Amino acid sequence: MIIATFNANSLRMRIETVLQWLEKNKPDILCVQETKVQDEDFPTDAFEACGYEYAFKGQKKYNGVALFSRDAISEVSFGLDSKPQDEARIITAMIGDITVVNTYIPQGVSPDSDKFTYKLEWFKRLRGYFERNFSPDEPVIWLGDMNVALDERDVHNPEGLLGHVCYCPEVWQAFKDVSQWGFEDVFRNQCQEGAHYTFWDYRAGALQKNRGWRLDYIMATKPLAARCTRCWIDKQPRMTIKPSDHTFLAAEFDL
Repeated sequence: MIIATFNANSLRMRIETVLQWLEKNKPDILCVQETKVQDEDFPTDAFEACGYEYAFKGQKKYNGVALFSRDAISEVSFGLDSKPQDEARIITAMIGDITVVNTYIPQGVSPDSDKFTYKLEWFKRLRGYFERNFSPDEPVIWLGDMNVALDERDVHNPEGLLGHVCYCPEVWQAFKDVSQWGFEDVFRNQCQEGAHYTFWDYRAGALQKNRGWRLDYIMATKPLAARCTRCWIDKQPRMTIKPSDHTFLAAEFDL
């Protein structure tokens, strides 16, 4: 099974990017974040011929999550089980006997803002969501744009960026608190050495200078993490004309 995650930064603007990636790589599951499209305007016509089932929840201009699968999607739910639910930030579904949880974690804006406090609280509520609804002994995949760079391998300027809302002790701990429920970072399991990124800012030639961040993750419970055979970042879509500022992260599992 191949499962991938991609922050599209507007799905309608990246339709061809997504369709081409699906055709070339043929993943079993693709999770997309920041679709930025309300449900009535979701581009269903563009995806009906590509052989994937899909589920989505969005809002105008902001947030939005979607899930594409070759197999049947069942038990779909949107949002957390506490308020505010933030339905356009999380979609949970069963695909076969695997639970897939696709999240777009709040960014946080600035360390002194209410939105950063909300980000930390969101992680705390997500931990509770996993505790109340699932077991670490079950096959669960949690993936998406986490808006966290966990250590110095995950950001291009560790010293200069320390204190950023995506790279600071508070958000590291918040992310780890969720992970310790029972998840493993399958990318780092497969690739422990070196700097690897999934996001490059549009400004200041960040891509050309490789000034990136690893903000996107595929996290798996032990029953699945043990079966992960490879995990990789496909940088090529970030180098196309009018790309998202993120690129695709994919993992393969021997099931």
